Amino acid sequence: MHSSQLLMTDGSISGKMLRFALPVFIGNLFQQLYNVADALIVGNFVGNDALAAVSATGNLVFLLISFFAGVSMGAGVVISRYFGARDEEKMRLAIHTSVAFNLVTGLGLTLAGTTLTPWLLRLMGTPEDVMALSVTYIRIFFAGSLGLVMYNSFCGIMRAVGDSRNPLIYLVISSLLNVTMDLIFVAGLHMGVTGAALATILAQFLSAILCALKLMRTADSHRLVLRQVRFDRDMTGLIVRYGLPTGMQNSVIAIANVVVQSNINAFGTMAVSGCGAYAKIEGFAFLPITSFQMALTTFVGQNLGAGEYERAKKGARFGIWCSIAAAELIGLAIYVSAPHLIGAFTSEPEAIAFGVRKAEICSMFFFLLSASHCLSAVLRGAGKASIPMLAMLIFWCVIRVSFIAVAMPYYRSIDVVNWVYPLTWLLSTIFLVIYYVRADWLHSFVKA
Repeated sequence: MHSSQLLMTDGSISGKMLRFALPVFIGNLFQQLYNVADALIVGNFVGNDALAAVSATGNLVFLLISFFAGVSMGAGVVISRYFGARDEEKMRLAIHTSVAFNLVTGLGLTLAGTTLTPWLLRLMGTPEDVMALSVTYIRIFFAGSLGLVMYNSFCGIMRAVGDSRNPLIYLVISSLLNVTMDLIFVAGLHMGVTGAALATILAQFLSAILCALKLMRTADSHRLVLRQVRFDRDMTGLIVRYGLPTGMQNSVIAIANVVVQSNINAFGTMAVSGCGAYAKIEGFAFLPITSFQMALTTFVGQNLGAGEYERAKKGARFGIWCSIAAAELIGLAIYVSAPHLIGAFTSEPEAIAFGVRKAEICSMFFFLLSASHCLSAVLRGAGKASIPMLAMLIFWCVIRVSFIAVAMPYYRSIDVVNWVYPLTWLLSTIFLVIYYVRADWLHSFVKA
């Protein structure tokens, strides 16, 4: 086994999973610190309107990126399966097909993002006083979205073979560069949201280039050879088969969140900036969730590919409970310190009040958010991505949007929007727990 790879089919379950999850956690921490620094720099050096403009684009960015990111996750499942089965020939074929797939989808995302965003922002009811700034920010962001797509593609290849250390290194470099350029462009050159967007896309391309160079220079079995990048029909079918449900799941969640954001927008710029500041703080709860989510998908995929069914089950339990405990501890810290945390982003008392109220309602239910994401990760690793998709479609889209549509006319309060999150987290968790306990997901892994 090469030094940059981590085979999870033997040895200590907790040791292997934590060895994978810890670099992902640290990398996501740096990225989240950048996101917070970005909002702090914009909010303090440009103003509350600029913070609201950047915040208003968050769900739209997720909408356009999430589908492509979800589909590309199918490649990670396929690669980890062949890596666990030690089928290097098919693993290489999956790697080069996934790179070709993401190049095409990244270009498609650039075109869709730069073309459709003004119309989508108006559809969301973005406040007119921040519309121009929002359009400027998001158009520049999507002009460089190919860098983000390819970075995620390359990192997905590394993580599928158990390498979470190198993506960490490149993410730290990218995040530090991002903050540095933010300070230069926004605080120094006074370029406003234009500078913030430029800093983001330049850092994205740097991280993608570093990852590509690492993959091309490695002597390991997951080496990237540019002349071998092409579509293989059967492998493309597998990637889409495992990734399309996740892409659709991400999209319906994003669509629902766009609807939710439009309801937040209806309460004005202060609500947008306050809830946007809370979203930056909430991102810290996603650190353990995302870390163990990636570890679980890789662990389960590798072990089921190797026929280690009992080990996959034990690893799933360990990862789920670790994520739940860590997310809830972060939720408690946010609940206690919300006024000070939100106040760091904006000095407007009304905006702070909106952010604190959302923290009071949502932060103590992060254990439900963690359970839903980690159970979904286990099922994706087992090749059952359609089950999480169904759960999120029903609960995080249909019920979330329906609840707001029915309740808002009778109770005109932003609390309706705030409570819809823990409610739908609860319902999806119940559904996924029942499926996890009663279905034979361990032996559903389809061989190809």
